[in-house]
Amino acid sequence: MDHRVDHLSEAARIRRGVVRLNRRLRQERGEGAFSPNQLIVLGHLHRHGAATPGEVAVAERQRPQSLTRAFSELEAAGLISREPSAADRRRSVLALTAAGRRALDRDMGERDVWLAGALGSLSATERGVLELAGEIMERLAGR
Repeated sequence: MDHRVDHLSEAARIRRGVVRLNRRLRQERGEGAFSPNQLIVLGHLHRHGAATPGEVAVAERQRPQSLTRAFSELEAAGLISREPSAADRRRSVLALTAAGRRALDRDMGERDVWLAGALGSLSATERGVLELAGEIMERLAGR
């Protein structure tokens, strides 16, 4: 039995919900919000620590060229630093700066405030289901 076929309607419904919630969360971001690629870079460095540009691209399933502009913009803004790799001086290692962490926290905080308010309209059971769903979606995203 092919489970992909069995779960297509469930997958479509989950995808629609995730897409709509993601769109709404993007709308809740303030002025001067980061681009999607900038968020990819900042989020990766926040979750995993220092990494080469290639490591960020591979882990985030992006082409390195598609993130080059984000790397440059974030470095110019002082939100990430770029140092030569100790292992291979031809490579650079990117790291989130204190200013980058504060900017990312501010960006996430704006969305968290909206979501916390929206969660207030749900029952405790519904909030628990969504919390569990969030953990499961993170696990699925890592596959």
